[in-house]
Amino acid sequence: MKNTALGTVGLSALLSSFSASAEANKNTSKAKPVKKPLVISTWRHGLAANEEAWKQLNNGAAPLDAIVAGVGVPEADPDVRSVGYGGLPDREGKVTLDACIMDKNSDCGSVSFLQGIKHPIAVAKKVLDETPHVMLTGKGALQFALEKGFKEENLLTDKSKESWEKWLEKSKYQPVINIENHDTISMLVLDEEGNLSGGCTTSGAAWKLHGRVGDSPIIGAGLFLDNEVGAAAATGLGEAVIRTAGSAMVVELMRQGKSPYEACKEIVERIYNKHKNHKDMAYLQVGFIAVNKKGEHAGYSIRPGFNYAVYDKENGNRMEDAGFKIKKK
Repeated sequence: MKNTALGTVGLSALLSSFSASAEANKNTSKAKPVKKPLVISTWRHGLAANEEAWKQLNNGAAPLDAIVAGVGVPEADPDVRSVGYGGLPDREGKVTLDACIMDKNSDCGSVSFLQGIKHPIAVAKKVLDETPHVMLTGKGALQFALEKGFKEENLLTDKSKESWEKWLEKSKYQPVINIENHDTISMLVLDEEGNLSGGCTTSGAAWKLHGRVGDSPIIGAGLFLDNEVGAAAATGLGEAVIRTAGSAMVVELMRQGKSPYEACKEIVERIYNKHKNHKDMAYLQVGFIAVNKKGEHAGYSIRPGFNYAVYDKENGNRMEDAGFKIKKK
């Protein structure tokens, strides 16, 4: 009986081992392959940015250089009036720019309240590469840019000046939902090696007070990544994103096991709940994009209208609509 019992135990252990092995193989076979490289950017002007970043990556550029080149396209486009050259000015008629960039090692560079430089994202990368600091601002950021060879120029186009002069007739500041008076371009990259990088650049809210800085140059608000987990970036009303450290919170939820969609949705709902009785609620729009180490990506916003551009080998460059909290009436 003793030998029989031992034999039964041994057989049971052996079957259990085979079962565990089979389950492991089953789970492995069902695991989704990592999509890499992957480039994801906010809004329709993200399509052109993605095209350039993708080309740079295919030509062997480092991810941060691809991001600088990619978002540099809308920065230089006068028809993209929420970024760089041609961006809508503040209430004094001055175009002021914010940008940040972050790499797989959590090194980052940022500029805020920068004037007269068409490509703030490139200056932000110089801050990362050539200073011991994370952020430079205002006149100091401009001085640094000029010392590094950037050209100072007038960024206020005739079209944006005309819009500003029309606004002056009433001089009423109130953001408008889902039009490009407070929208950025944010870009997240998952490269061939599975490493994450990100960047963000904007001319900020149109008609803002001179000196206002939004979430876009703030690591943890407008952009955040952890190379062990994932990356996230924000668009919309920067004050609301800053109040909740939005992008950092999205990444933390992914660290806890949530998908990019679930993480973006939860933080959007948190922002909504904190602002539903707030003075900003009438025009509040915030959206996030996120990607994890598996290459899974998503977007989610408070109101409908937010979309983002995605580029991968399988499906090419295309627009995807984000989920949203508040349904159209």
